Amino acid sequence: MRETGVPIEFPVPEPANLTDTPFERAAAEPGRIVLRRRRGDAWSAVTAAEFAAEVSAVAKGLIAAGIRPGDRVALMSRTRYEWTVLDYAVWTAGAITVPVYETSSPAQIAWIAGDSGAVAAFAETPAHLDALAGLRNELPGLRHVWGIDTGDLDALVGDGEDVPDETVALRRQGVVADDPATIVYTSGTTGRPKGCELTHRNFLGTARNVVRGGVPQIAEGNASTLLFLPLAHVFARLIQVGCVEYGMVLAHSDVPSLQRDLATFRPTFLLAVPRVFEKVHNGAAQRAAAEGKGRIFDLAAETAVAYSRSLDAGGPGLGLRLRHRVFDRLVYGRLRAAVGGRLRYAMSGGAALGERLGHFFRGVGIQIIEGYGLTETTAPVLGNRFTPGGNRMGTVGRPFPGTDVRVSDDGEVLVRGISVFKGYWNDKEATGRAVRDGWFHTGDLGVLDPDGFLKITGRKKEILVTAAGKNVAPGPLEDVIRAHPLVSQVLVVGDGRRFVAALVTLDQEAVAAWRALHPGGDVRTEIDAAVAEANATVSRAEGIRRYTILDTDWTEESGHLTPSLKVRRHTVMRDFAAEIEALYDAR
Repeated sequence: MRETGVPIEFPVPEPANLTDTPFERAAAEPGRIVLRRRRGDAWSAVTAAEFAAEVSAVAKGLIAAGIRPGDRVALMSRTRYEWTVLDYAVWTAGAITVPVYETSSPAQIAWIAGDSGAVAAFAETPAHLDALAGLRNELPGLRHVWGIDTGDLDALVGDGEDVPDETVALRRQGVVADDPATIVYTSGTTGRPKGCELTHRNFLGTARNVVRGGVPQIAEGNASTLLFLPLAHVFARLIQVGCVEYGMVLAHSDVPSLQRDLATFRPTFLLAVPRVFEKVHNGAAQRAAAEGKGRIFDLAAETAVAYSRSLDAGGPGLGLRLRHRVFDRLVYGRLRAAVGGRLRYAMSGGAALGERLGHFFRGVGIQIIEGYGLTETTAPVLGNRFTPGGNRMGTVGRPFPGTDVRVSDDGEVLVRGISVFKGYWNDKEATGRAVRDGWFHTGDLGVLDPDGFLKITGRKKEILVTAAGKNVAPGPLEDVIRAHPLVSQVLVVGDGRRFVAALVTLDQEAVAAWRALHPGGDVRTEIDAAVAEANATVSRAEGIRRYTILDTDWTEESGHLTPSLKVRRHTVMRDFAAEIEALYDAR
């Protein structure tokens, strides 16, 4: 058993809660710009005073509607400015926010709203309102439903005009650090989602010790971020809190608008999943190839990776520095411009970021660090750093202050500290299984190196045991294959089977671009190479012997990906059982 930890640097006092900072800043720096919201083609500034006033006005409406301290209020919307206002308004009224993904099915909405006991809900679109209306018989406790885009918010604010400021202050100040702030339901890659009860202390402690104690660079100077991942996901939610706590200018976007918004908002920091960074890299490579500059891009990429690697080994030599300077003018500058031109720092989560991809972006001038955490740990409890020697590619970094990490004798990663959740809502049995002797059992497998960096090696429940008794972790194999530009998703199978196999889906946009450049080329040859690269990382018995390319991709809409773009393993295996069986037919 190995263990490492970092003492807490920024404890959270008992009277503190998440609403303290926005109201204190509004009083101390009323004119400071804290958010920007899209108004047509421009970004409109929102000052600290304006944000606090909007939050207070909605909170008054909630109080007038009968929302009491501790009540649960569901929030179903894409990531947008109003999400942040409503979240802080719910907290200001003393209530608890229950996020619901905008893509959730009626059954998922019914489960989350019903299990949490939500008494009210905000819903973004008419379709969301219709879904909730169809569930009213199943949700007798749901007393209020307000539409975000239907004028209901204005009416709610109007209803609260007579609520005194003193009443809001008493509600807000009546919340203490260990009171629940939110119930976040796990994305449910397996089984029914469980509600994770996260407190004000969880969010404040994590934000303060991650940002100030781990990655202060993201909040320095005129820092800003464009948040586009779902705010129903805990990591995006933590970034929202971090921005409010440290005055980083926060703006909101979504995947369809991301490219346009990056160019106009020009953030200095970005949170994304590996697939986004892969898309940026692969898109640049394809454009270069289409312009007849593919060889230049390849040389630039090799130089960027070599330059980054040299930073961990004494620094680049003269020749490498000169090549890097040339490609900075020819290639890297254009890449940075594509993401706004000011982006310097990024955090990647949700899946493994390929080591080469991390080196590529650092060589280009954008540092991406990986971290590790779960909903139950209020997002990251470990992470690499932006300091020299602090980013060990291929690992998820070292513990942030206030966190202890242990790897048990069977390889499971255990965590304790200020970030660990209060428990599963309405499920003491599940809480007891997950938290034992103060340690949260993550279900992930990992290895701690002598310097305290953690490498995730697999998911305990996903370990495949072949018919020959060989244990195989599918995650590392999948990560290598998924990094190929033509691959969208991959699932490795083989539990109880004679050998390991895989299902592969293609990125059709990338395939179309590739075919235009390689008339008559064989896509399968490309995938063969990706599988061979993955197999080179494991023993022969653990390698993929057969695979099939599916004629359809897996998406969140099809039910095969979670909103955070993780594969729902059991759903895929159920829906593609025939294709899996075909892989094992005798030949």
